[in-house]
Amino acid sequence: MTFTTLLTFILWDVNPDIFTIPYLNHPVRWYGVSWALGFVLSQQIMYYLYTKENRLSKEVDDLTIYMVIGAIIGARLGHVLFYDPVHYLSHPWYILAVWEGGLASHGGGLGVIAAAYFFTRKTKTEFLWLLDKLAIVGALTGSLIRLGNLMNSEVVGLPTDVPWAFIFTRVDDLPRHPAQLYEAIYCFILFVILFGLWYAKREQLPNGFIAGVFLVILFTFRFIDEYFKVNQSDFEEGMVLNMGQLLSIPYVLLGIGILVYGTRKRNKEESLS
Repeated sequence: MTFTTLLTFILWDVNPDIFTIPYLNHPVRWYGVSWALGFVLSQQIMYYLYTKENRLSKEVDDLTIYMVIGAIIGARLGHVLFYDPVHYLSHPWYILAVWEGGLASHGGGLGVIAAAYFFTRKTKTEFLWLLDKLAIVGALTGSLIRLGNLMNSEVVGLPTDVPWAFIFTRVDDLPRHPAQLYEAIYCFILFVILFGLWYAKREQLPNGFIAGVFLVILFTFRFIDEYFKVNQSDFEEGMVLNMGQLLSIPYVLLGIGILVYGTRKRNKEESLS
């Protein structure tokens, strides 16, 4: 593992494999550990949120299973449908080869929302209330996943001469924007902000407010971050907006819609009480 400064740039030569499982000859990678750590930490935080709001913390165990399944299926199908549908529809058996890489965060978001909906139907939980809690842990998990991308030297940025540029030696010898690190940083800051909002203002905020803020801020920054990234697929070359930006716009609009709906619902309930 090497990450030393070369002139004003950072030389990034990190092995994506932590170790290889004996006999199986299968590597354990930083990226997979990042995903797992995200879910483990999220589960612990959700225990805390549920307990503080006088909910049954044992529900978190079932919720975690829903979220893991929803996130992985959604992220995989998002990559398949948004970035390379021709290849995967021509070779459908490769859709299941998650270990070969190919997960899209926009699809993962849809998977989480769908899983949350089915979970609330089962447990009779307020949907927007749950989305608020998932937004908090989702920001933290997103930060960890992007750190996993950094360790993999993937989702790299465009060439640049800024002094904090990374030279990803596993890609080429050009200094590039560490776009994964940008996203990891603003996701973590967003996690701190959302947790602070919940901690200080949860009694005053309408259900859906935190989720709406999460969607608007996260995907606005994601839209901007795409300007610093290398396109993920060849078909994006020449497009005014790349796929990541096009997919971010509906999430921002959804966030605005949730903010408006949640606020109007809260005001209506207060006027009737």
